[in-house]
Amino acid sequence: MPTLNTKNLTLRDVHRLLGFQRQSNNSFTSLLSLETITEFEQQELGQIRDDFDNYLSAGKVSEGQVKFLAIAPLMRLSGFYRSPIEITLEEGIEEILVEDEDTLITGRMDILAVSNAQAATAISRFWVLVLEAKNSTVEVFEGLPQLLTYAFKSLEQQESVWGLATNGLRYQFVYLQSGTPPTYQLMPELNLVSCERSIQLLQVLKAICKLQGTLAED
Repeated sequence: MPTLNTKNLTLRDVHRLLGFQRQSNNSFTSLLSLETITEFEQQELGQIRDDFDNYLSAGKVSEGQVKFLAIAPLMRLSGFYRSPIEITLEEGIEEILVEDEDTLITGRMDILAVSNAQAATAISRFWVLVLEAKNSTVEVFEGLPQLLTYAFKSLEQQESVWGLATNGLRYQFVYLQSGTPPTYQLMPELNLVSCERSIQLLQVLKAICKLQGTLAED
């Protein structure tokens, strides 16, 4: 049986091997309830935006810096660090194995947010958000094949999951649903250094955290 690494997959490969069908969605509000952010959150978001922009202005922002400067503070501000949600990083995540009829796909995701509300074992935990990070010079769309493959695994245990591919500057959210065939919806791309788009970015992250965490408890 041939083995493929997620890093070497194209979107065409993912569609063919996993049976995904792509859909477009021009509005987050069709899936999420976006709440107005507070003055404190706006101030914190502004600091995250300024910090990242300073590094970006100096040149390439590495994948590690993207995680440290943008992703980590955004997830903290959005509520992902609070119980029952737990953040797992790449070194603590078991390798994902997706087996097609005649192909084995392997890989390891960057960041996984899960809810432990009902979970007794890792396999039963509700996946809230799957995140794939790249450095600032990589087009965010290049992270989609890896992201979709990782998120596909969760559809064995739940009906839907959110994914996010980012290079720190641009943020591509994806909403995946199980079914025959499984589908994924590409949401409008958001941008950290744009004031208006960064506010929506925080609103979306907060809504995913709140909505999916609640569903996991039902």
